Amino acid sequence: MVSHFVFLACLAITAAIALASDPSSLQDFCVAFISTTAAVNGLICKDPNLVDANDFFYSGLDIPGNTTNVFGSRVTSIRANQIPGLNTFGISIARIDFSAWGVNPPHTHPRATEILTVLEGSLQVGFITSNPENRLITKILQAGDVFVFPEGLVHFQYNVGYTIAVAYSAFSSQNPGTITLANTVFGARPHISSDILTKAFQVDKEAIYAIQSRF
Repeated sequence: MVSHFVFLACLAITAAIALASDPSSLQDFCVAFISTTAAVNGLICKDPNLVDANDFFYSGLDIPGNTTNVFGSRVTSIRANQIPGLNTFGISIARIDFSAWGVNPPHTHPRATEILTVLEGSLQVGFITSNPENRLITKILQAGDVFVFPEGLVHFQYNVGYTIAVAYSAFSSQNPGTITLANTVFGARPHISSDILTKAFQVDKEAIYAIQSRF
């Protein structure tokens, strides 16, 4: 009987740990104190007596991002550094601008699920399921369409039109993180060994060197 009780107690504890997530706020808000250099998991709270409306406000998300780059896209992120009042709320937002045929290249957000809404233009979007299936889930979106990218999975957005495209994305984290695959693999400092990359990508070293030189 005692062993049965111990087993159930351990099972309950394990389940509680498995279901744990970011804790809820213990106060009305924790406006980020941006000026501090203290290293914490998140951002230190500003004195609540010094908080005002501007700590919860941002202006300028209507301004198009500059897409004159190799990808033809620009992400304008609004996180706790831009709106200090977002701190501890577990949300953030971004505007993504695309020139004609611009791409937001394959990347992941290790700490957030993303929900994207197309405001203008046509976008092909997609994500890839994890190993071993590696199945591509993709769809063409038009203005007003919404698509969800699961947390941690590789995904992309591609403008399939001759005109600009604009989308807003919301995230389930105040700091989703972004890992752009090509930048990470081929732009690492110092470089990942060419021996490793030739085996991983099944190409010769000259191809690896050529790609690394672009980053």
